[in-house]
Formats: sequence, C-alpha cells, structure tokens
Amino acid sequence: MHRLQDKVCVVTGAAFGIGRATAIRFAEEGARLVVTDIQANPLQSLAEQVRGTGAEVEPVVGDVSNADDARRMIQAAVDRYGRLDVLVANAGIIPLGDIVESTVEDWDQVMAVDGRGMWLTCKYAIEAMLASEGGSIVCLSSISGVAGQKRQSTYGPAKFVASGITKHLAIEWADRGIRVNAVAPGTIRTERVMRLPEEPGGVEYLQAIEKMHPMARIGEPGEVAAAILFLASDDASFITGAILPVDGGYLAQ
Repeated sequence: MHRLQDKVCVVTGAAFGIGRATAIRFAEEGARLVVTDIQANPLQSLAEQVRGTGAEVEPVVGDVSNADDARRMIQAAVDRYGRLDVLVANAGIIPLGDIVESTVEDWDQVMAVDGRGMWLTCKYAIEAMLASEGGSIVCLSSISGVAGQKRQSTYGPAKFVASGITKHLAIEWADRGIRVNAVAPGTIRTERVMRLPEEPGGVEYLQAIEKMHPMARIGEPGEVAAAILFLASDDASFITGAILPVDGGYLAQ
C-alpha cells in the first residue's frame, strides 16, 4: 500500500473498465487524482467511490481528442495540486471489424481518440512534468498493438500508434527524468467485452477470444491496474520504453 503516496496522477478514460479499476487502485495507494472521461454521470460515480477511500479527486469531463480539453485535463492537476507526477493515458474506443466492413468514419474516430488523444495528453503531461522533477506516463496499448489480429483493422493500427508513442517519447525524455511505458492487455472483462454477445456472431467471437489465451480465460481490469501501478510507481524506476503484456501468455506464443 501507499506506493503512490501523495503522487499527483491523471487517469483518462476513467469511468469504466481498466481506467476505473486503475483510479480506484491508485486512490488506495495514496494518490491524489484527476479522473477524466467524456461521460459525465459515470465519471461522477467514480469520483464518489474514490472519495470513499479517503483520497482527493477532481473529475474533469472532456474529450481527449480535443486539444483544449486535453490541455484542461492536465492543467486541472497543476491547478489543484501544483504539479503532475503520473499520467495514465487510458482513454480509447474499440471498434471491431475487418477492413471491408469498417467505414472511413470508424477509422477517423479510433485514430482521433486512441491516437491523437493519447498524443495530446502525453504532450501536455510532459510539458507539466518538465516544470517539476520528471514523472511517469503509462500508455494503454494492446496485444493488437504488438501483433496482428483479425477483425481489428482500425483498432489494431491505432494501438500500434500507442506503442510507437510510448517508445519514441521514452527515448526523447529519458534524460529529463520522465519515464514512458505501456501495458498491452489481452482480452479483459470490460463493459465493452461483456456486450459482445449482443452483437451478431458475438457469442462465438467471445468464446474464441477466451480460448486464444494460454491461461484459457480473459483477464480482469484489476489485473491490468496492478501492472499499471507497477510501471507508474518508483518500483519501476529504471524501466522506460517497455511494453508490458498483461495477456495470459498470448504474446509468448
């Protein structure tokens, strides 16, 4: 406990799934938080849950793909707490489909949120971290950002962008005390994944992706949050540019 005691942390896409689990785990570890999401009501619910742990939290509603909103998310941490120590660039969307059934709008949307949004929040976070003594950024990539996957012709390339952002920023800022790493989750029990059975072919697809992990199950949001906590904390003080699989062994195959 208290691995992030008094650390100022921004978690984007915090209302659901991995982001929510991460925000709650960070609160339990002593962090002072800014949590952001485009959906106001579930974000407020999260903020109330975080306050229940005794942690400080500032909810900020906004769209990471909008430069003004992204800047405002980071500035909220500086305005309230005086600095920024940790960014978890988690916000993202997960459209599924092969390149024939996917639309240009699907491509533009996922690149705006998962690509541009990550780049913007990292940019403004690094600007804030340079004003203090460095910091730690954890980006959300995916097994689809490391290896090819079926039905991920828009999401997969966007997560390759996330992996690329991670490695390039890690090298750019290593000598200024800013570490940049990523996690690459496999299939995780998020709200999006649990809605798959409602879609055509979704039941079969969910069964298939459960079996593709050598551990023969899907992961839990808290398992990813634990990996994010490690990379964000001083326990990972000599780690930068890493993409840490949290995938039940998928990428080891």
